[in-house]
Amino acid sequence: MELSNLSPAEGSKHSNNFRRGRGHGSGNGKTAGKGHKGQKARSGAPRIGFEGGQMPLYRRIPKRGFKNRNIKEIVAVNISALEGFENGSEVDVKALMEAGIIKNPRDGVKILGNGELTKKLNVKVNAFSASAKEKIEALGGSAEVM
Repeated sequence: MELSNLSPAEGSKHSNNFRRGRGHGSGNGKTAGKGHKGQKARSGAPRIGFEGGQMPLYRRIPKRGFKNRNIKEIVAVNISALEGFENGSEVDVKALMEAGIIKNPRDGVKILGNGELTKKLNVKVNAFSASAKEKIEALGGSAEVM
């Protein structure tokens, strides 16, 4: 096998940019894939979701509450979860992912003060609660905001 012989698997590629309405020989002549007559066969067909003047579904369904677009999704980690790290180790988002404590850091990680910590750790994450920072620094560790 050589690079010059490589090709996509049969049937895996399908181009949508073939020329429509260019005669019978092209395989897409006459109605050009639009069927016979009807509103959707004409130019200026209605937009997606248009229901012929009837109140469309997306307007019939009630809207509730407020969805903030700018909200940040912060992953919370209790201080007791850091007990699995060795004494004096460096704990950051990457280390938390490798240890399996978090799967996806999303917009940031915050350490919360729930539980006990017995090891000196240097923790570098996006945010700390006041009690978590207090517990880490009480053992001689450092709580650094990234």
